[in-house]
Amino acid sequence: MGGLVANEGTMDRSLRIALGVTILLLGFSDLLPGLWGASARIFGWYPLLTGLAGWCPLYSLLGIRTHSR
Repeated sequence: MGGLVANEGTMDRSLRIALGVTILLLGFSDLLPGLWGASARIFGWYPLLTGLAGWCPLYSLLGIRTHSR
């Protein structure tokens, strides 16, 4: 059984990692109060993890590919 095929290019991955780290830092730094901070702590993981993995499930569903073969 094969693994996941990368569908994110280098620039896409770099931007996702930077965005994820930034959102998580904002969420955990108490700069965002209440629901905003909690949302940042939850949703910041998505861009970070997809950037590290190089694969985005939403891209797969929509047939988007920024990774060149």
